[in-house]
Amino acid sequence: MPDPDLLRMLRACDRILVFTGAGISTGSGIPDFRGPNGVWKKRQPVYYRDFMSSPEARLEYWDQKLEGFEAFANARPNATHEAVAALERAGKLLCCVTQNIDGLHGKAGTSRGKLIEVHGTMAEIECQGCKRRGEPAPAFAAFAKTRTPPTCEACGGWLKPATISFGQSLRQADLEAAFGFAERCDLVVALGSTLSVHPAASIPLAAAERGAGYVVVNRGPTDHDRLPCVTLRLEGDVAEIFAPAVKGLE
Repeated sequence: MPDPDLLRMLRACDRILVFTGAGISTGSGIPDFRGPNGVWKKRQPVYYRDFMSSPEARLEYWDQKLEGFEAFANARPNATHEAVAALERAGKLLCCVTQNIDGLHGKAGTSRGKLIEVHGTMAEIECQGCKRRGEPAPAFAAFAKTRTPPTCEACGGWLKPATISFGQSLRQADLEAAFGFAERCDLVVALGSTLSVHPAASIPLAAAERGAGYVVVNRGPTDHDRLPCVTLRLEGDVAEIFAPAVKGLE
């Protein structure tokens, strides 16, 4: 059965901003970077400046990315991703802003015009010189074979997945668009995020502080749990909580 308060809020609102974090994708086999068994408990992140300046750092970066590439390539959307897409089909989704780099919202059917991937995506490779993008599989296959970080065929620049690395600035256009949606929504629902990584976590907070209803759904504590602007806090598995509520709209 859907949570009655969540269902009531979804029914009452027509401009819903959904904000998603790593907790919605663990059920699809995507590793959680910051959880108790997360990637960063085993590996140290490579900072962008080091990637650009150090051959050793580039090798470590590509080694880390290769280790997780198969999981990203084979992952399929789960009930939460599908529920966000269903919310769009119901005419209620203003925008989905995701911290995730797995591309699963797009695979589930969320429209490109209603999706902002603030931390980038593993679904594309980007040249750090000319900014040309392409399919990731050939670059990963070349690195796996040669153990040499790949370069752009067009300009010779360093290639990396089109994600935002540590120390790399978020794309200003994405941030401006996300905060613009936060100004227009009548409800914001945060799903599977600890709400601890900024500036991304400031996006749902901006909506709540201007008066939009604020629902936080997560397994485990978040940095926003005790804020007075949180209208409803639900603890538990995101798919088991959010998907039935969206289905209840039918």
